[in-house]
Amino acid sequence: MQTYQSQQLEVVVSIPADYVLIKKDDYKIMLDEQLNGIWWDMKELTDRTKTSKDWLIENVFYQPRFKMILDVKHNGFVKYPSGKGSKWLFQAKKMSEFLDDFFPEIMK
Repeated sequence: MQTYQSQQLEVVVSIPADYVLIKKDDYKIMLDEQLNGIWWDMKELTDRTKTSKDWLIENVFYQPRFKMILDVKHNGFVKYPSGKGSKWLFQAKKMSEFLDDFFPEIMK
């Protein structure tokens, strides 16, 4: 039976001045916080989801099971249009979390 000795290797890695090294947890927090205080309009939402306004309206916003969660009238985070010329508005972080959490149900 052979006996193996462990070896240790020290490596020096140069990090360019225009880069920073941070912990994964800190990076995740930074990504999460980048949507804080940001509102999307319908164009931004359709661009991000790669879906159409009509598809989102039919499959998400006017589905009763989702509208009760989403509508600001029910303490949600989506401002539905209230009349001619009125716009959709979405709290970006909460909308993003909703789409992630409910993706399987939305796609059924």
